[in-house]
Amino acid sequence: MSTSRTEYQPPQATPAQLEAIELLRSSERVLLTGHERPDGDCLGSQAALARVLNARGQSAFVLNPDPPESRYGEVTELAEFLVDDGGEIPEHDLVVMLDGGDLSRTGQLAPRLEAAPSRKLVVDHHLHEGSEWWDAAFIDTSASATGVLVRRIAGHLGAELDTGIARAIFTTLVTDTGWFKYSNTDQETMLIGAEMIGAGVRPAQIYSDLFQREESEHPRTLAAALARTAYFADGTIAVIDLPLGPDGRSSAADGDVALDILRSVEQVEVALIVREIGASRTKLSARSKGAFNVQKLAHRFGGGGHAKAAGATIEQPLIHARLELVEAAVEQLAATKDRRAKPRSAAEAERRKRGA
Repeated sequence: MSTSRTEYQPPQATPAQLEAIELLRSSERVLLTGHERPDGDCLGSQAALARVLNARGQSAFVLNPDPPESRYGEVTELAEFLVDDGGEIPEHDLVVMLDGGDLSRTGQLAPRLEAAPSRKLVVDHHLHEGSEWWDAAFIDTSASATGVLVRRIAGHLGAELDTGIARAIFTTLVTDTGWFKYSNTDQETMLIGAEMIGAGVRPAQIYSDLFQREESEHPRTLAAALARTAYFADGTIAVIDLPLGPDGRSSAADGDVALDILRSVEQVEVALIVREIGASRTKLSARSKGAFNVQKLAHRFGGGGHAKAAGATIEQPLIHARLELVEAAVEQLAATKDRRAKPRSAAEAERRKRGA
């Protein structure tokens, strides 16, 4: 029996995206950076783009504000990854920020990057708030991962996909779509995933590397975090608060795993993890299902992200941040349900009346 295959074809670039590609094409030494505590999408996008540029004869390296988690070791070996030590930034003529459009998210790197005479470029799939500080940007908020945009850029630059690039891009897809189970998974995501497998990626090996290398204390740490679950608004909002440990360190509980478990509860629409990361500093990780927009919630606290996944760093003690977040979530959830309850037009009201 014959089977048909649909090959991946990148969508046509916008004028702004073409400008970004030309800026990349014309640069000689490129510094790639990203947000604090870089995740799989950030690191994979950096590794893939660095390899694409290096293969073209350009010099590209990564400088991040924080070290990567050990689970991403196979990805960070694919390119030159540096961690900021507070010193002088290496020579470069272009800064590319991936998986974020707010320069402040690069932490202590931000003022030095801003002051550098180099040109600035953003490659991102998040909704951006605030002024445009860059010279060019390759942005598409409909993309499931920043790695999708790197794949498009690679196509426009005529790059051949080696196994390293394929592994890096596949890592971005599976980490930002929850291994293809989140609502942002679309046809483009799956086509790129299939393309990466065709280029040599072994999904089972990547799954093992990313999700099956936890230390023996991981189940106990996760259990202790889940034991702190509290429900609000008739069980539709679930919250875990994680204070600093006796050693003064932030909890090592895997937030993504915990959030997925919270969302597995049928009535839960909003899942929040509020993690103490300093005496007066709290990290929010938010997920949702249904109509609740956690990007809107995170934005109220200086953060951002997507409608179904967002986060923020809040300059408040844990107890105060938790209280304000719960109040804001309850208020927003009520407003969301109120909007759903009210017909938006006379035609919709008539359809509801007829039961259509």
